[in-house]
Amino acid sequence: MVNQWEGVDEVAAVAESGSFVAAARRLDVSVSHVSRAVARCEERLQTQIFARTTRSVRVTDTGRLLVEQFQRLIAEREEAFAMVEANGEPQGALRITCSISLGERFVAPLVRGYAQDYPRLAIELDLTNRVVDLVSEGYDLAIRTGALSDTRLLRRQITRRQVDLCAAPAYLERRGVPRTIDDLARHDCIVGSARSWHFASGGAVRAWRPVPRWQCNSGSAVADAAISGMGICHLPSFYIRDAMADGRLVPLLTDSRPPDEPVWAVYPQRRHLLPKVRRLVDHLSAGLGNAI
Repeated sequence: MVNQWEGVDEVAAVAESGSFVAAARRLDVSVSHVSRAVARCEERLQTQIFARTTRSVRVTDTGRLLVEQFQRLIAEREEAFAMVEANGEPQGALRITCSISLGERFVAPLVRGYAQDYPRLAIELDLTNRVVDLVSEGYDLAIRTGALSDTRLLRRQITRRQVDLCAAPAYLERRGVPRTIDDLARHDCIVGSARSWHFASGGAVRAWRPVPRWQCNSGSAVADAAISGMGICHLPSFYIRDAMADGRLVPLLTDSRPPDEPVWAVYPQRRHLLPKVRRLVDHLSAGLGNAI
């Protein structure tokens, strides 16, 4: 019977250390053992993982993809043992992605505290507004809002967020106050990353697509533009809560405010039982509270 694990540790060690000699030293085996294990792995997979010369070892393009997967397999194997040996204490690498503003304001401080609680963790937090493919790009967890469609992923709601429509008093004095959703078509709209605005209408949620007077993918910049009197904005309340509290912005169409948006912890199906993922989701849920 072929040992499917044969060569996995050796390939990863050669790629990480840069040579067969260094890999052998790291694994405490002979150089010939490493060489045979890598060769058998390449033969079994019918692909060249390393391009070898007398003076260097280089990972091929195909080999790079395999090395990344092998590294994750090794990490997950060690984590599986750790679940028993260390009573499930989170450890190893943990890759997380989240949108920039939500991440900077709420997620990053909580993740930092989590890392301080578990010093055996090495955490990478990627803040981006790009929708990352968790499976193909090797992420353990994403924090996302709104509707989700990827059936490869599991989800858990960890909080919710309110979205408000508002404008500066100076703008409303100049252009008038909209009384209905359709009135918005006659106003200057400031648009962020969301291309459609959602409202409660007749017991359902109505999507309305504004024509932007000004557009930016930064919620903070959109809020600043609204405060300056450029037009009406529709943003998660954490961007504009303070400005509405002190009168710099005035809430609009409050009777048509949509239901709060769910905020999800999303993870590949094979990751959700790992202690590092499960405990972080619990930590985020407790830290974010009922709403943001």
